Amino acid sequence: MPNHQVHALWLCALTFLGMVVLVRVADWYREKLRQRTLTGPKKKAVVAAHDLTRRQVVVAMTVLIVLIFSKYVYLASLSSYYTFYLMKRFQVSAEQAQLYLFWFLFSVAAGTIIGGPVGDRIGRKYVIWISILGAAPFAWMLPEANLFWTGVLSGIIGVILASAFSAILVYAQELSPGKVGLIAGLFFGFAFGIGGIGSAMLGQLADRVGIISVFGTVRYLPLLGLLTVFLPNLDKHHAKA
Repeated sequence: MPNHQVHALWLCALTFLGMVVLVRVADWYREKLRQRTLTGPKKKAVVAAHDLTRRQVVVAMTVLIVLIFSKYVYLASLSSYYTFYLMKRFQVSAEQAQLYLFWFLFSVAAGTIIGGPVGDRIGRKYVIWISILGAAPFAWMLPEANLFWTGVLSGIIGVILASAFSAILVYAQELSPGKVGLIAGLFFGFAFGIGGIGSAMLGQLADRVGIISVFGTVRYLPLLGLLTVFLPNLDKHHAKA
């Protein structure tokens, strides 16, 4: 922020570089798929099976949608209004507040990366338990903390809460085997959509009751992680199948 908007152009250069890299990766992957199709043995696709009823799958999908709602609306409260909260609550400058926001967003990125391999190791349902409900005590303490502990708690919340998405996405794909594109589109679309809607609604609420009161309200959202108890353990169901 002290360097003004001109310096933001450097981020555009990095974004363009990322686009170039992704295009090259896509071309490489397409070529690998083509070679595998031409030279590899014809193998029938393996689809993971489970013995859940349709009703159980619907209930589990509904729980996952609610968890996505709680996760992304809470993340929207921090990513969109954390700077204003710090400026209002602790009278810090915008330049100082943006450093705390950077720390929070960095922790979210780290948590997203960490969640995948951890879910592969200990099971996705356990990651969902930890990442949604595990953030609840830290979210509850955040509005009561001083400036130092607000920064610490926001980093912990970012890592824990962000680790859920990869686990939720893969879990949902295991619930509906063979529908990878449908599930990915549904959950990515809902996640970003509800995040945007939640951000707008929280902004309207902040205009009415104040930004500090908003942070005192959204701390209840991670408690929806208790609904994870209704998710079946797919590892056991795969073993039975």
